[in-house]
Amino acid sequence: MHIPDGFLNSGVSIATGVVAAGAIGIGMVKARDELDEKSVPLLALCTAFVFAAQMLNFPVAGGTSGHFLGAVLAVVLLGPWLGSLVIGLVLLVQCLGFADGGISALGANAFNMAVVGGIFGYYIFYLLKRLLPRDKKFFLLSAGGAAWLSVVLASGACAVELAISGTTPLSVTLPTMLGIHAVIGVGEAVITTLVLAIVLAARPDLIRSYDYGPRMYELDEAEVG
Repeated sequence: MHIPDGFLNSGVSIATGVVAAGAIGIGMVKARDELDEKSVPLLALCTAFVFAAQMLNFPVAGGTSGHFLGAVLAVVLLGPWLGSLVIGLVLLVQCLGFADGGISALGANAFNMAVVGGIFGYYIFYLLKRLLPRDKKFFLLSAGGAAWLSVVLASGACAVELAISGTTPLSVTLPTMLGIHAVIGVGEAVITTLVLAIVLAARPDLIRSYDYGPRMYELDEAEVG
């Protein structure tokens, strides 16, 4: 899903870059105001995990391959703005250090993966969590569903950007991207669910969006005290 240089026109690159920079800028402000001794290591570990996981590709079909996005995992753990900051940092290092995605397309890649995949993915997760029963398994189901959809939506945004830039027709790119990433999204959902299940079993208090179960009781006791 990383777009290289030369595939987008300047208008698309600038527009997506402005939106992505605004979202990541909010994440930087949130980081300054909200990070403490517990959340700083979590942010660092989450960034390192997403970076390493994105470097591993797995075969899909027809000679294509996919990789873990990690946007929903990051936003479920850290919230939408800090999570989008994580994805933005990962993309910046990949672009400058590993030539994975073009410099001129960095804003578009960040828009697709950090904004569409991360921030939009978070609110999809939030909606699912509100609609489903308040239970750990439905919490994980919400995260898995949002993770799958985040990959599909991000790939759709990429297809639209390529079509607007005149690189490929939307009628060709959109169904191809959606079809391939619908399969990739299954792996995304499985990995996201497994990681969150491990964290829930060990330290549910580390997950910002987990506002029931053990963490809810801790918060209630603090309010009473």
